[in-house]
Amino acid sequence: MDRLMDNSGVTRRALLGALGLLGLAGLGGPWPGTTGTAHAQAQGPGSLASLGPEEPVDATMKRLFGGQPIKDGSSAIKLELPLIAENGAVVPVSVEVNAPMAPQGYVKSIYIISDKNRRPLNAKFTLSPTMGQAFVGTNLRLGETTDVRAIAELSDGTLLMTKREVKVTVGGCGG
Repeated sequence: MDRLMDNSGVTRRALLGALGLLGLAGLGGPWPGTTGTAHAQAQGPGSLASLGPEEPVDATMKRLFGGQPIKDGSSAIKLELPLIAENGAVVPVSVEVNAPMAPQGYVKSIYIISDKNRRPLNAKFTLSPTMGQAFVGTNLRLGETTDVRAIAELSDGTLLMTKREVKVTVGGCGG
């Protein structure tokens, strides 16, 4: 019963051995006539590849907004997220900006920034007046207790911000 087919003369052991050798041959390096190098597609200062493994929140804010003043937006921005996150890998967040969404003036972008993350910018949402409402929702990944900021950029360039602390517990035991 070790034959695949009665008259083929090929055993399962021989077939598995040949497949194993082909797999090992693939690990040996590039095939003759090919090069073994790969190149990144995106390069330059604006690409994700140019970011370091960590960036402080101050550097992120400067990179995104330069020296523009950021106004208190706590009366216009509703930031919803749990006060205590039992699992920092999945922290639900929603941001709603109470502002008109008309072609003359609207919420252009919403940024979500977590101060103590290795890369503080969690998300950037680009909106248009046709959306009718400035509302976004997503899940964040937080490594530790941190402030989470929601920043709304209006079409006239005005920046509004609100923030709230989220306590990330370790194994649900407080942290």
